[in-house]
Amino acid sequence: MIIFDKVVKKYKQKKVLDDISLTIGDGEFVSIIGPSGAGKSTLVYSLIGAEKIQKGVITVDGYRITEMNQKELQYYRRRIGVVFQDYRLLPQKTVYENVAFALEVCGVNSAEIRPLVMQALKMVDIEKLERQFPSQLSGGEKQRVAIARAIVHNPGLIIADEPTGNLDPKTALEIVKLLKKINENGIAIILTTHNKDIVNFLKKRVVKLEDGKIKADTLEGEYS
Repeated sequence: MIIFDKVVKKYKQKKVLDDISLTIGDGEFVSIIGPSGAGKSTLVYSLIGAEKIQKGVITVDGYRITEMNQKELQYYRRRIGVVFQDYRLLPQKTVYENVAFALEVCGVNSAEIRPLVMQALKMVDIEKLERQFPSQLSGGEKQRVAIARAIVHNPGLIIADEPTGNLDPKTALEIVKLLKKINENGIAIILTTHNKDIVNFLKKRVVKLEDGKIKADTLEGEYS
């Protein structure tokens, strides 16, 4: 359970998040929409502790994210998978090594890493690319690697911040279908997007932000 309780985030004097109260349940798929500057990315970055808020409380499964120190945040982030628009893959590492690295930094036993990595690569249908480097991959393949890295430690939540922004419409739809499949396995998904077609395809909960405020919150919603 994720709870934003009267959250305020300011840059200088501008409120980027203005008294946000929002609850997201276990296993939900929520699309966060709104124009540029509406506060979408700030909302999700505050959830992982990368943006510090000025007022309010953010809790996840009863833990107050807003009160965690840096060491506590590091452990907390291991329970979350994050997928970015620009992939953020390590160029000098292969597909396998990029995904394995997410486990290595968590101290997972080396004997356990390969089966977990191959399971994640199979989930996103790129197990045959394990020896390829990011420079050899298409945009869609890079994003699949990023998703495999996000799911390899079996998180309860995946945050996908504009994950289809650099992709063509066909590839973007494939990536969203993949996120939907992952969600059906019980992992909550928070998706920020400008893509109207994707939101309308999903027919999941839609939260619309505008000027830092929640303007709409609709179950089985569409882009508006």
